[in-house]
Amino acid sequence: MAVTESRETRTLIAGEDLSSHQFRFVTLESDGQIDKADAAGERCFGIVENDPAAGGEATVVVSGKTRIVCGGTIAAGAQIQTDASGEALTAATGDVVMGYALEAGVDGQVIAMELIQGGNVVPA
Repeated sequence: MAVTESRETRTLIAGEDLSSHQFRFVTLESDGQIDKADAAGERCFGIVENDPAAGGEATVVVSGKTRIVCGGTIAAGAQIQTDASGEALTAATGDVVMGYALEAGVDGQVIAMELIQGGNVVPA
């Protein structure tokens, strides 16, 4: 069951409408605001935990145990990256690992994951 615990959060301004982006990856932009992750395998700032409209306060988990929406089938223990919609996929070579699946999940399911700050690139 997907739950959160021992996580670190930040509150930032949503640079775009995140009202349908809850439990998905977000990026920190040069204007200091949070936008949707929009490129598969990119480095993300964290996972938005609430559902703010543009200009609203976004609560972003930056490390710890949190929840994420799956963009495909993920095995427990798998390294996780973002897809172009901010959902979790199993990480591939050259992509940034944002954490580890704490349980298995399928497309559209919310699962628990351990989010790591900054991410690491999957080696070749």
